[in-house]
Amino acid sequence: MTDHTDHHAPEGLRTRGTVVVMPGRGETRATYGRLAARLAADAYRVRVVDAPDPEAGGSGAPDGTDATLTRFGALLAEAVDGTAGPGDVTEPVVLLGADVGAAALAANLGRTGRLPGGRRPDAVVLAGLPGRTTTAVGTWDEELDVRTSCPAHRGTLSDDAAVRRGSLGEALPDALLTAAYEAELDMPVLFLVGDTDPLADRDALARTAKSLPRARLSVVRGARHDVLNDVQHRSVAAEIVTFLETLREGLVPVVAVETSPW
Repeated sequence: MTDHTDHHAPEGLRTRGTVVVMPGRGETRATYGRLAARLAADAYRVRVVDAPDPEAGGSGAPDGTDATLTRFGALLAEAVDGTAGPGDVTEPVVLLGADVGAAALAANLGRTGRLPGGRRPDAVVLAGLPGRTTTAVGTWDEELDVRTSCPAHRGTLSDDAAVRRGSLGEALPDALLTAAYEAELDMPVLFLVGDTDPLADRDALARTAKSLPRARLSVVRGARHDVLNDVQHRSVAAEIVTFLETLREGLVPVVAVETSPW
């Protein structure tokens, strides 16, 4: 079983669903403590697992090949099944990935639409899905500038000795990105991308989102690569919660604006 961190709904509230979070390059589970706590406060069961290694190797890293994606999928399925309470896993089950986590999720689900064991997630959130462009990060401050302008998030990354510095300068396997962008996902998908993310391929994201039957591409104004943890993190979390709640309503928005001057 991959290591994980769990966040539970407040005591006395009925759990509204399950969210499994897969971090991105260089990140740890601690990177997503703020997001997980916020989703859990809205009565969702949240499990943050370890980030996948972007390089093919002995750990079964998701390089885009069937063998490594199968191993990745098995670990992910085990993580989901491990959230079961007295009955079963609380639905809807939503998989959320950032950076390489987003690429690995999309590539894996693009093969069969299901996790090993047959579980089909109810929806997927893909945040900061990178393009094929790499950016020289150089110093740690330069990498932080690519990631975020949020002082709290910069501090979280800098203070975490387990964060792998320089990771954003490493290109992801081309086979993995091809599988991610060409994945035929038939479940609801929410893409999140910062409009100042230097690692994003906005045109490719738009093409992929438009090619899917139930996908939304949400662009976060002023956000950089770590779109889930940048200064707009409150609004991004609200967008995710809105998506989660919409799943319960057959994708019909709960709130509709009738009139507004803005």
